[in-house]
Parts: sequence; C-alpha cells; structure tokens
Amino acid sequence: MTALTSRERMVLAMQNKKPDRVPVAPDISNMIPARLTGRPFWDIYIDDRPPLWKAYIDAVDRFGIDGWFIYGDMQFKYPGATPERVSARIEADDRKILTFAGTRGGMDYTYEQTYYRADPPTRTRKAVRDLDRDWKLAKAFLSEPTGWDGTVLEEQRRALGDRGALGVHQSYPGLQCWPYVWLDGGIEKGVEWYYDRHDLIMEVRELHERQCLKEMEMVLDAKPDFVIFGGSGTITLQGPKIARELCLPTLKKLTRMAKEAGMPNMLHSCGKEREWVQMCVEETDLGCINPLEVPPQGDCDLAEIKAAFGTKIALMGNLHTTEVMLKGTPETVLEASRKAIEDAGAGGGFILSSGDQCGRDTPDENIMALIEVARTYGRY
Repeated sequence: MTALTSRERMVLAMQNKKPDRVPVAPDISNMIPARLTGRPFWDIYIDDRPPLWKAYIDAVDRFGIDGWFIYGDMQFKYPGATPERVSARIEADDRKILTFAGTRGGMDYTYEQTYYRADPPTRTRKAVRDLDRDWKLAKAFLSEPTGWDGTVLEEQRRALGDRGALGVHQSYPGLQCWPYVWLDGGIEKGVEWYYDRHDLIMEVRELHERQCLKEMEMVLDAKPDFVIFGGSGTITLQGPKIARELCLPTLKKLTRMAKEAGMPNMLHSCGKEREWVQMCVEETDLGCINPLEVPPQGDCDLAEIKAAFGTKIALMGNLHTTEVMLKGTPETVLEASRKAIEDAGAGGGFILSSGDQCGRDTPDENIMALIEVARTYGRY
C-alpha cells in the first residue's frame, strides 16, 4: 500500500479499516504541549500565548506522531450570551485565581478558575451553586445554540493540514459532565441531586440532550474529520446503572446522526470502561473508543476487548500512562507497544496510544519509542 498521510491513516483506523500501518497518537493533548512551549502554563491557558491547539501541532511536528486533534472550535452562539470578562484576579507565585463574569440567557453569572505555573487549570467554583435556587441560570446554560462561527475552525483546519485528523468535541448528559462544568459541589453534589431530586436531574438530562443534538447538527455541517464524544469517567464517576439512564439515550442518538452523515466518531471515557464498551457496541452506532485503560486506573484487557468487539468497533489505547509512559524506560515502552499491537492491531481498526493523558514529565524518549514501534512493528 502507498504510504498514507497521518490524516488518512487516522481516519481509516477510526472507521475500523486497515491503513498502511498502525497509527500512533499518544494522548498528549494537554500537559506535554504546554511544557514544550517553555512558558508558564497560565500563559497558554489564560492568554493563548500560544493557544493550546497550536502548541499541540508543534508537538506533533516535534515527535512525528499522527495528529489526534481534538480542539476543533465551533464557537457556538447561545441565546442572551455575552463574552466573558475577568472580574477578579488573585495572583501568587505558583497560581492565579481568576473570577470570570458573563451573561447567558440574559442572566448574569460568575465562576472561578485556578491556573497553575506548571499544571493545567481547574474550575474551582462553578456558576450554578444550587439547582433549585439557580434553576433559570441552569436552564440558560442548557439552552440550544442558535448558530456557530467557523472562523477559528477553518484556521485550525489549515494549520493542521494532513498532519492528523481534525476533531470536534461533543458532550453528552451525565454526572461525568455537569458537576465539572457548571454545577458547583463536584460529583458528590451531583449524586446527591440524582437521588434527592431525581425529577429535576431528569429534566436537566432532557434539556442537555436537546442542546447536544442541536450542537451535533452544526458539527456535522462543519464537516470535521471526526467527532469525539467527551465522556471522561462515565462509568467510574457514576456507575453503569446511572450511565445507562443519563448518558446512553443521548449517545444512541448522537452516534446514529454521525453514522447517517458518514462522519467518523469516537468516544473518550477514561477510568473503568469495559462495561461501557459493551453497551456502546451493542446499543449505539459508535465507531471507535479509547483509552481502554488497564488496571488499576481502568479495567480493560486490550486483547479480550479486541476478540470480543474488534469486528464492530475500532480501538485506541492503551499503554499505562504512569508505570509505562512516565516511569518506564524506552525499553519498557517498546515492549508494551509491541504487545498492544499484537493484542489489537490485527486487521486494522487500532490506534496505538497511551491510556489517558500522558503526564507532564513523561520523557520525550519514551514517546519516541512508542512512535518507533508503530512505524516498524506496526506495518501491515
């Protein structure tokens, strides 16, 4: 087979087809590109110096990986929304705490984000403090978009070129999402609301589904190379029973839309995932899933999942991000990479990657070892 571009190679693998070789796309979506800029991380996350997506493309060039670009910016427009502004700032040597203010649905809101010198930011206070008291604001955050602006997306498409596949993120309802974006109190508060105010949580679910479906219509119009459903910790944070009730109905509809439009699609759900893989294969039209983490972070055996579901879904993963990628030697990475290809590479439909995101201090030589195995041992 003629050598393919990274973009072609990634898309074919996501479609459970066989490219010229196993694509290699370690999850370096955040910390490593930021580290490689040599800047304090808050320069990137606060001031876009440079934007994270540009730092990622630079990292793709540095390592020669097949780009897994998940930053596609749709710039959705929502009713009664105004640009956010910084309304308060607290600065120390190792962190900056910023309070943002904005308007959604004609309602004012604030939230707090903490930025670190050498780590990614954390949203430390969300906009909706109490679902009952702030119900109108919650509904405003769950409103359907009225349009989108493709200016940044087209800039990203041009900048990435054939270095990789251009993806747009699409959320879906569930406790893996709401407490980390706009509902204050963390997963504990989300679970409390689920059991104490189940009727209200189900209304949140319905509103969010409508928002997701409308966003998805616009994503399909934008024609990225793929759509990635962001569901970090879907099973880990709420268990299979709640995920089936809150997440699965919407995911069925979103994956059906993607399939009918011929849009490659994949899902990211770090942590425990084996039961979620089975649900997705048997009950949705999902095309690809990652990161399929091994214990103790996850519960996935790559060879077993390939044998059980490999004819129906493409796989991406799954080298241990701490014991192998961070703490291991290049020889450790070489051995684990060869095993992953042996476990899941046969017939295509496999992207060699880390488990969840590689840590900031992952040695460059370990990333290069991963890439070397894909280029040699991963040829079909």
